Amino acid sequence: MQNPYEEGKILLINKPLNWTSFDVVKKLRYALKVKKIGHAGTLDPLATGLLIIGTGKFTKKLNELQGLDKVYEGTFEVGKTTPSFDLETDFDSEKDISNLSNSDLEEARASLSGPISQIPPAHSAVKVGGERAYKKARKNQDVKLEPREVTIHEFSIDSENLPDVNFRINCSKGTYIRSMARDFGEKIGVGAYLKKLVRTKVGDYSLEDAEELDVFIKKVNEGN
Repeated sequence: MQNPYEEGKILLINKPLNWTSFDVVKKLRYALKVKKIGHAGTLDPLATGLLIIGTGKFTKKLNELQGLDKVYEGTFEVGKTTPSFDLETDFDSEKDISNLSNSDLEEARASLSGPISQIPPAHSAVKVGGERAYKKARKNQDVKLEPREVTIHEFSIDSENLPDVNFRINCSKGTYIRSMARDFGEKIGVGAYLKKLVRTKVGDYSLEDAEELDVFIKKVNEGN
């Protein structure tokens, strides 16, 4: 009997916390017994949410899927910063937020909406001189990354529970939400880092339709 995954399928998986996107691909390659498998749009280890996996002939569609707009929800914590702009590294600054007003937050939000120029984080997979930027950053080497143009279609915030600011961002390909956290923090003058991140949509694909990785693998092993 032919392996349907070898022929080709698109799978929607909810990436587990602390897993790399490659960890998920590796686990599925073994479980599905396929040669050709890949993913569209990397999620950082500390992010969860929708990861699109392609097997067989559908690996050819992954570049196209990677170019789709994406929706993220999560939390910035204002008043603190880290070198990686998330919780991968320790805090390196803390500032008083008692004078922070709603208009400060709204002004920062508005300035980060629409077409913007954004510098990727040093702790990212962008290649610098043939090496991933995060590898240089982890060795405390200087990493210079060029700004790139991205589009923020929607950026909404809820600041009822400061220092946490909950957000929803609908953005174009190539947007780094950790850079949004850094830029938001700089604009309000007290810093911010990305505390939590979930990818909820890629184009018309939704996290609501994704399966938990362990549940999906259990089904595969049971022949369902």
